[in-house]
Amino acid sequence: MGQSRSPLGVVDLELLAARGWRGWETGRLGDWLLRAGGGFTGRANSALVVGDPGCALPQAVDAVTRWYAARDLRPAVQLPGVQARAATTAFAAAGWERDEDTLVLTAPLPPARDDARVAVDLSPAPDDAWLAGYRHGGRDLPPAARRVLTDAEDVVFASVRLDPAPAPLAAVARGVVTDGWLGVGAVTVDEPHRRQGLASAVMAALYRWGAERGARWSYLQVVESNAAARALYRRDGFIEHHRYHYRRAPLP
Repeated sequence: MGQSRSPLGVVDLELLAARGWRGWETGRLGDWLLRAGGGFTGRANSALVVGDPGCALPQAVDAVTRWYAARDLRPAVQLPGVQARAATTAFAAAGWERDEDTLVLTAPLPPARDDARVAVDLSPAPDDAWLAGYRHGGRDLPPAARRVLTDAEDVVFASVRLDPAPAPLAAVARGVVTDGWLGVGAVTVDEPHRRQGLASAVMAALYRWGAERGARWSYLQVVESNAAARALYRRDGFIEHHRYHYRRAPLP
């Protein structure tokens, strides 16, 4: 598949992605988007640093700190692309701890393909088996997870079951369509079923679903250290659009 440049820049793509995975409480600090979602995932519980905060950066650091502290959340920011370089310096100077880079990848929506060997179920909401299959970070999901995962305008949950219930699902993934873009996330394959093409199968099901809803482009996020996932996405034509990282306030 030929590589194409995304029609959206860093700021517009991040704002679009924020609508596909959001906290249930939001606020504004100038152009910055403050998000809180019960502590489940960095994307739903961090300030998206895009544009101008409307005040000097040291004051912005203090304002973000207060907003999250008032909600009993560890203050965190998401710093995407070179446009956040000055803010990155300010949060680093305040001692905020840095996570590894996350790559944002984009591609024209890959053509539909079928794999008759694998049945992929699609549902508008995650059931308990899907949530157990996801287990973000290898841990049981908190009560906030279901609310964050379903809080989107057009969302779907893909799953593959190879063994009889109540065995764990073999693979899960989440898709969301926003303004003609398919966002793919939560792609998880159970350890005994890896390297069997299941991730490709759930991705293909999401591509078909997205195309039916008018999506023409796709985006996803993957941490830099996940070489296996990056190779999978590269085969589908995804290329790096930009990077971001999180910084979190030092623990007391």
